[in-house]
Order: sequence, then structure tokens, then C-alpha cells
Amino acid sequence: MGSAQRGRSGGNVPVESDGAARPSKITTALTELLGIDHPIVLAPMGDVAGGRLAAAVSAAGGFGQIGGGYCELDYLNREIDLAEGARVGVGFITFSLDQEPSALDIALELGPPAIQLSFGDPRPYVSRIRDAGALLICGVQSPEEVDLALEAGADLLVAQGRDAGGHGRPDVGTMGLIPSVVDRAGSTPVIAAGGIADGRGLAAALMLGAAGVAMGTRFLASVEAISNPNEARMLTALGAFDTVRTDVYDVVRGPVWPEGHDGRVYRSRFVDDWNSEPAHPDEQITDLHDRYFESREDDYSVRPLWAGEGLDLISSIEPAGAIIEAIVAQAIETLGGAGGYLC
Repeated sequence: MGSAQRGRSGGNVPVESDGAARPSKITTALTELLGIDHPIVLAPMGDVAGGRLAAAVSAAGGFGQIGGGYCELDYLNREIDLAEGARVGVGFITFSLDQEPSALDIALELGPPAIQLSFGDPRPYVSRIRDAGALLICGVQSPEEVDLALEAGADLLVAQGRDAGGHGRPDVGTMGLIPSVVDRAGSTPVIAAGGIADGRGLAAALMLGAAGVAMGTRFLASVEAISNPNEARMLTALGAFDTVRTDVYDVVRGPVWPEGHDGRVYRSRFVDDWNSEPAHPDEQITDLHDRYFESREDDYSVRPLWAGEGLDLISSIEPAGAIIEAIVAQAIETLGGAGGYLC
């Protein structure tokens, strides 16, 4: 594997060389725990991170996860089959798993290295996950969630800032959240999530004390993602200022999310109509409900295009393997260049 060298990034990020002139790997607690080459995790996005994408991320040296989402069993079985035995994990929205706990049994039959639980209490599922020989990854976004995950015995924490696409808390941005979670988590490794879409983001996360990154939007813009041509076109054309946080889709189409959560999404006229009317009379909800269910699935003037603030960094739809290769190379270059600021 070659000799390990210390990067010029504070001395805490070993960079391994494969014998070539440039280093090829970044070794962290995340890579060692999951037995992967690169500290990059696929965020388990429901209806996006399917079996093909999860398998492609793992094949490229990251850790792919199938998005179990709202625990639709037919979907979960289909996407596990599409992974074709690849070494991947599965992630669930925990409050949905509470309603359909058999989804966890389906995931554990896969023999996953890890299961990610987010948005709810992970403790009822810990023994089943442990008995299956899997690690427990917990998504966290507040001090209370960190403490609960640590009480549950989480092996890894995914700290997600408000920069992220999709559902989460709108409170703290990624740059402020990561070091605070790292300090609170003690010896438990932390994975940074939210607005990270290139190697500079990975390098920054490592400098903040994270052991790696989880990325959603960047992998949504990949060849293997479950998407459609209109979605792909918009992802490469939009930027961070085209996104906004809203709860309109949770109210209009369901399911209802716990208080304090909303989602970052493309700012469409549909979203603006909701956000501009704080009172939300019943007739407005009925009108938006009808507009939503009468629209095409790829009509993002109405339907949600979940996307994070890393959109400015996405200009093309590429294979997951090429995305990981470029991110790792840029991170290594950035970490090496950090020494230029030290005297």
C-alpha cells in the first residue's frame, strides 16, 4: 500500500502513497472503521441513493448506502437486489422505521457493514444491528441528538448542517456545527454533511476535526443516481441561491415531520407561494395539494428538487467513481497546500 506520510494539515490526517509521486489516500478513523479507501460516504437519500449508486460508490473506495427512506418494502427489496451483493449499508428515517420495523430485517439480511439511523430515537434498534455484526451510524443535528446517539452507542455520527439538501434542522450551518459536534462526541468519529461537494469541502471537514464527509447532492448529480433528465439538467444549472428551506411538501403531500424540521429544496413558484403566506389558510393548502398531485413527477416548478448549497460546485453529471477520484485528488492537493499558510 505504500508508506504513510503526514499531511501538512495540522499533523492529524495521514496521507498514504501508492508509490507514485502524488499521495493517493487519506486515512482516518472513518476509513479504518468501515474498511474503505476514501473518507467519503454516500448520504442515504430515499428514492435517489438506490442499489446501483450505492454499489458504485463502494466500488470506488467510498462507502455506499441505500436510502431506505420511508421504509417502502418493495422499493427496498428492489434496490438491494440492484446492489448485486456489493458491500453497502442502508440508511433509514427512524420515525418511519418505528412504523415499519420489518424494513430493518430486510436491510440486515444484506449483511451490511453499517446501518444509518436519522431523525428519531435509535435505541430500540441497537441490539438488532449489533447482533447482525453491523456498525451503527447516527445522524445528528443538535446537542440533544448527539447525546442520545452516544447513549445508544453509535460508532459514527453524521453531523448535518442546515446547508444540506433534503430534510433536517434549519438551525446551524455546517462550518459551525462540525467542530461543536466533534468536541461533544469525544472519541466517536464524526462525519461532516451539508453543502460539501468537492475536495476543498472534504479538506475543510478534516481540518475541523471530522473523519470524513457524507455527500448527497453531489451524488444526486451522478450517472448512477435514481433521477430523470430534467432533474439532471437543473442540478447542473442551479446554484446555492436557488435553494431555500421550507416545510410546504411535508404539509401538502406528507408525511408530517417532527416539529423543528424542514427541507432545503429548489426555490420554485410553488415554494414561494407557500413561504409568502405565513397564515396558510385551508383553501391555500387545498389549492397547493391539488396542484401538486396534478403535476408530472418531473415538473420541478411544483415537485420538490431537494438540493443543498453545494450546487454551485456541480457542473456535470458524472459516474460516481469519477466524482470520488476528483474529490480525493483535490482534497490531497488542498491539504498539502495548507502548509503554505504556516510560518
